[in-house]
Amino acid sequence: MDEIIIYCDGGCRGNQENHNVGGWGVVLQFRGKSKELYGNARNTTNNVMELTAAISALESLKTTDIPVSFYIDSAYVVNGMNGWINGWIRNGWKTASGKQVKNKELWFRLNQLAAKQNNITFHKVKGHNGVALNERADALANRAMDEIS
Repeated sequence: MDEIIIYCDGGCRGNQENHNVGGWGVVLQFRGKSKELYGNARNTTNNVMELTAAISALESLKTTDIPVSFYIDSAYVVNGMNGWINGWIRNGWKTASGKQVKNKELWFRLNQLAAKQNNITFHKVKGHNGVALNERADALANRAMDEIS
């Protein structure tokens, strides 16, 4: 069966500090062909970069009819998309403790894009563990950070 495989990663040098740099990287594969995307931002967080990678990957897709498998080393993104988001939406974008969901606009956009796909799954992979496409997504995120450092 045809399937779009996506590996994405995001990171931030100096996370939680002023004047930091962040980057994200994406590797998409379909029918033996690969496409790579990456980007960067200043004054951001690693979570924002992880979400931006996932959003950018889905925005780059030209179809909604082919199954999509996401592989991400971010528990934040995987747990969010595989469960937390449903509660946040039910609770008016508030966490179980009643606080506003951080990065709500990004979560909203990611959920919106994922909902357009007929078949999408999010899988957690262990980072920096020799998974070739995950390592490549990490390298792209680092390249993006190097370009604005």
